[in-house]
Amino acid sequence: MSNKKSRTGAVRKKGLGKAVGSGGQGRQALEGRGPTPRAEDREYHPAHKAKKARERYEAAKQRHAAGGAGRPAGGGTRGGSKKDESELVTGRNAVLEALRTRIPATALYVAARIEMDDRTREILRLATNRNLPVLEVMRPEMDRMTERDTVHQGVVLKVPPMEYAHPLEMLDEIIDRDEVPLIVALDGVTDPRNLGAIIRSTAAFGGQGVVVPQRRSAGLNSAAWKTSAGAAARIPVAMASNLTQTLKEFKKQGVFVLGLDGGGDVSLPGLELADRPLVLVVGSEGKGLSRLVTEHCDAVVSIPISSATESLNAGIAASVALYEVSKLRAEQSSR
Repeated sequence: MSNKKSRTGAVRKKGLGKAVGSGGQGRQALEGRGPTPRAEDREYHPAHKAKKARERYEAAKQRHAAGGAGRPAGGGTRGGSKKDESELVTGRNAVLEALRTRIPATALYVAARIEMDDRTREILRLATNRNLPVLEVMRPEMDRMTERDTVHQGVVLKVPPMEYAHPLEMLDEIIDRDEVPLIVALDGVTDPRNLGAIIRSTAAFGGQGVVVPQRRSAGLNSAAWKTSAGAAARIPVAMASNLTQTLKEFKKQGVFVLGLDGGGDVSLPGLELADRPLVLVVGSEGKGLSRLVTEHCDAVVSIPISSATESLNAGIAASVALYEVSKLRAEQSSR
């Protein structure tokens, strides 16, 4: 008798009948799976992607027919061009402002045993009046919902992806209101907290809008909303697919493009162009304005600072410039 151990799979099973060719092998594995899905129903198939593209195109046409499409020149886009995920607005001031201005929302999360104050009561009242689902969650769960180090203060508002205005349509609306345009454009500013601070300063000093590039720029996400302290609900944010092209279109409409840079040849105090229609372009901290954007500026303005300070944060630079323009405009209107 052999001492060799039998190998698994080496024993031929009896009684299965003689297999002829490969037909019938694996037949049981195929039973119950139903017909093969159509190509356009398979997510990985090119036909499925083409179907989705057609659906997006038809949706865009419907928006256009309803008057919601942007103008082609200058390039505008919708916030949903990125991965379409809901945003979370956090903090009592930001959530309250979003509800007051009826920003579309899908749910309100409130921490269990939250300390009630006037803001919290109004948040709950507004959410109830809008029939918005109010969900009570434990604080550890709310901490997991939000980004690390986010101070949510026990309230989180879930909103659809943010919508962006079109730059030239935003300009048209400002002109239609018979206002002198004062717009801030961002060039390479990637920190959403800087974007939020700039939106807040724009609202504080009489500006009417902010423009962000589609690429290599901070977007209007929950961090920007939080920093803006709700000002994002009042100040439109437009997205330009090509910032330099948008600036060229602004100039055609009679708007002066002023870049902010430490090496500028025009000093901000007493700026002679303050009463003109303006777009202030803010560059990133460190790199400053890009070469192409600088070439399309009517002037490059510098903010005098101490020699011990290398540069200003983008949000602070925008605030200082907006304040100076606002002050000069007020002085000229009072004469």
